Amino acid sequence: MEITFDGGKVITAHTHGHTIKTDQPVNSGGENSAPSPFELYLASIGTCAGIYVKSFCDNRKIPADKIKIIQTAEYDKETGLPTDIKIDIKLPPDFPEKYKASIVHVAELCKVKKSIANPPKFEVTTSQI
Repeated sequence: MEITFDGGKVITAHTHGHTIKTDQPVNSGGENSAPSPFELYLASIGTCAGIYVKSFCDNRKIPADKIKIIQTAEYDKETGLPTDIKIDIKLPPDFPEKYKASIVHVAELCKVKKSIANPPKFEVTTSQI
């Protein structure tokens, strides 16, 4: 993955033929032209859970078009870091009762969530271009 600086506060990740732009809110010096990196981080949690839920439904031929995931977070007032993240899978009334516990289980298999629960070691270095 390559990260580029694209003017103002726009920072872009280039990975596997995709570009993922980020920006900062106006009150942080950006133009709010794209999600902030932290918003993408939070979105990666919910969308990761979502792909597990969608795959579960697809494998059982359960329509997923009426399912929604609502993700909320509580933050430490001093650090601004999340202390609690809640993922609420909103199921339609006709969702099979027998799969409700399983849908929670598969959402918890999300690799992003697992990575947060077991954080990797980070190493930041510099080198010449």
